[in-house]
Formats: sequence, structure tokens, C-alpha cells
Amino acid sequence: MSSSARPAGPLETVLREKITAELQPLYLSITNDSHKHAHHIAMKDPSYANQPETHFRVTIASEKFEGKMLPARHRMVYALFKEEMARAGGIHALQLQTWNKKDLERRREAGEVEE
Repeated sequence: MSSSARPAGPLETVLREKITAELQPLYLSITNDSHKHAHHIAMKDPSYANQPETHFRVTIASEKFEGKMLPARHRMVYALFKEEMARAGGIHALQLQTWNKKDLERRREAGEVEE
């Protein structure tokens, strides 16, 4: 299971722990993209001042997504982080890719994802 090249911060660690506990991922990649969004007007809000963990790109493959449409999968993930997204200075954005086991296998066969 991969992560961003930077050391994981406390919020990224919470993301990983909650996803792992609730979704038992077959594959998990979390990338902190906050530095790409630091210039956005919303990030000028004092609650986000000096907050290095606001935007994440997350790819999850889980058997728990089997038979669920994309919106339902995303709701499952967002439900895990209600508190972190509601808190001032918390998560501002999650970019999600949610795959079931077959999706993951197809991507591995195509060389898009490492074993």
C-alpha cells in the first residue's frame, strides 16, 4: 500500500487507519496534495493557516465496494471522515477513486497499478 513521498502527517495517518479498519483495502494509496492548493482563496481562511493537510487524493480497492455504484462507494468513504471534514482547518477536499476487486485486477493487468 503506497503513500505520498512525504512523511505522513497526523491527518493522513487518521485517513489510513480509518480506511484500513472499516474497508480492509486490497489496495490503498493516499497522496497529500495540499501544497498544490495552498494558493486558493479558501486556504486563506484563518482556520487553514499553516495547515499542511487539507487536500488528499485517495485510491481504495475494497471488496466492500462490490455491487455498489460509485456514489454509494464515495458516501461510504465520506462517512468515515465526517468529523475531519466538518472541523475548522480539517480536510477541505478528498479526490477519490474507489474500486472493487475486479476493478483492481483490471488495472493491475493493464500495468496501471503495482502488486
